[in-house]
Amino acid sequence: MPASPSQSYAQSPEPRMPTRPAPARGGGWVVAAKLGITLLTLGLLWHSLVDNEATAAAWRGLLARSLGGQGRGPVLLALLLVPLNWGLESWKWWRLARHLEPVSFRRSFRAVLVGLTLGFVTPNRMGDYAGRIMELKSRRLDALGAVFLGRYCQLVATVAAGTLGLLYFGLRFYLNGYPAAQIGLVVLTLAINLAVLLPLYHSELLVAAVRAIKPLRRFSRYLAVMPTYPARLLTDVLLISGLRYLVFGAQFGLLLLAYGVQTAVGPAAAAVAGTFLLKSLVPSLNALADVGVRELSATHLFGLLGQPPLPVLSASLSLWVLNIAVPSAVGLIFVLRLKVLRKRQATTTSEAAPVSAAAPATAETTPTA
Repeated sequence: MPASPSQSYAQSPEPRMPTRPAPARGGGWVVAAKLGITLLTLGLLWHSLVDNEATAAAWRGLLARSLGGQGRGPVLLALLLVPLNWGLESWKWWRLARHLEPVSFRRSFRAVLVGLTLGFVTPNRMGDYAGRIMELKSRRLDALGAVFLGRYCQLVATVAAGTLGLLYFGLRFYLNGYPAAQIGLVVLTLAINLAVLLPLYHSELLVAAVRAIKPLRRFSRYLAVMPTYPARLLTDVLLISGLRYLVFGAQFGLLLLAYGVQTAVGPAAAAVAGTFLLKSLVPSLNALADVGVRELSATHLFGLLGQPPLPVLSASLSLWVLNIAVPSAVGLIFVLRLKVLRKRQATTTSEAAPVSAAAPATAETTPTA
């Protein structure tokens, strides 16, 4: 028999008291970590800008040339290019991050500054990964591969320009009069660039190579996202990397001009490109270690062009101050405001809103370029 109307009604559940969000654990450790990073960054900045004799002299010279008449124009232009430099880096990260989840350019810019500050105090700037990942809400493991991809695109631009710069010095100063060796060096330069460019557009080969090497196999899952990036997006990111490289090189050239370095544009560009490449190939303990590598490379290459080491050293140190030290100090503001631990809402199945059949609950938005 059909059920009576009184029997067809389902009993409504008893009302539940709203639950409060569970407090995030480890808040004290987060505060301590933020303060530790702040103090460490400030200590390294003090050591580099005040306590270290070489960088302190370059910093004073930079201020004197900015405020005085000599070199004011080039220094101010180099200073104005700092936001453009890191804006391009933020644009690059925005293009990569929105492939994983919807993200605004503002959040991307903040993530880059936080990563810059954390990278300032970590070996080989590994904190840059953490700074960018913490600004994402999901797919953080995939974000490791995205950060690596952005770095790799910048490396491709650095290798392309740097090998050409070192090729100029090799042909002019070291292999002059040895045509066979010069041809071999040209072929080697082309081979290096092809070897670096190939894994960018065929990243599945890179992932397979990492999986084949047992000590590196555990990192393969972080790089698995790389083959999902379309070639058009990779080309855009590579072009942005090239633009950022040009801005960074222009800053170096302006500072060299401000400190009185006089040489032809072509050889100077080759020396700048070679300096950036040699610096990129040497791992460092922290951002301060980059200074020594860059200065040693710059003074050697410009020395071959007949330039005295002191102006080159001052310009190179000033470049580091403008693009690394000052933005790292600004990034401390965002580090202190960073929300590392998010509060979790205590929800139950009965309290969850019904999911529409037209929209799967596990749908994931993956915007493309």
